[in-house]
Amino acid sequence: MSNYPLAYKLSWLPRLLRPSLAGDRSGFTARAANLLDPQPTLKVRLAFVGDISAVANRDAPECDPAIAALLSSADLVIGNCESPIVDRPHAAMGTWLGTHHAMSERFLADALAAAGIARDRLVLSLANNHMLDQGIAGFEETLAALSRLGIRTIGTVAGGPVQRHAAGSLTVGFAAFTLWRNTGAAPFEERVSMHATEWPRAAVSGIDLTCAVPHWDWEFRHFPRPETRALARRLADHGARLIAGHHAHVLQPIERIGDSVIAYGLGDFLGTALARQPWPGRIGSI
Repeated sequence: MSNYPLAYKLSWLPRLLRPSLAGDRSGFTARAANLLDPQPTLKVRLAFVGDISAVANRDAPECDPAIAALLSSADLVIGNCESPIVDRPHAAMGTWLGTHHAMSERFLADALAAAGIARDRLVLSLANNHMLDQGIAGFEETLAALSRLGIRTIGTVAGGPVQRHAAGSLTVGFAAFTLWRNTGAAPFEERVSMHATEWPRAAVSGIDLTCAVPHWDWEFRHFPRPETRALARRLADHGARLIAGHHAHVLQPIERIGDSVIAYGLGDFLGTALARQPWPGRIGSI
């Protein structure tokens, strides 16, 4: 059983049909193009993208050459794998209805190639509400498929609260977690990280930069809820210098908290149950 509150469930369809401007809108102001002054001596380019799932027609999309050039120039690309990767969905009816996500290994490989994303420089978070949409077998198939493709993962219980990956000359630690699940607690929480809002000091030893990748807030709302902003402050206080959020499927603001930069919602990078997506997505390059 999912863990969404009743108010979330009752307002989901209206928000889907007309994304809401509700939420905490206070204090968001336009920021300078350069957030770092003075400039650091060591630099790395991280490209954070939003949710990745299969599109309605299952064909690899065309990608604007400017976007492909941007992503191909990144030292590391980080995204959210919103669908289990299976060739034959285990939840056939739910997959047909669009309530249970699934994408094929071939589709993902073709889509990444079209977007200019090198698989050996890609890190995908598995910490999201859809990761057990195809059951435990689908989760295991997803891990196997990503291993075959040479794609690194974050957001699993097995990987620990902070998983580290090289980006250029730096070591970056990623704390990926989801607040939401679509299935029962036990099978989900044994596999997908839901409790990485804090981490022990030893988990970030030797890390140059700590990033949080939360699957949070409510879907189809352009401004985060007060609870989400409070969690962002806790993550920033705990040492997360970059926070790149997912789940809303629409654009949400960027905020500076002390030395930390928070992108509350990156939107959809790729994929939707609808043939024509009615809301915009965004890529953030940092």
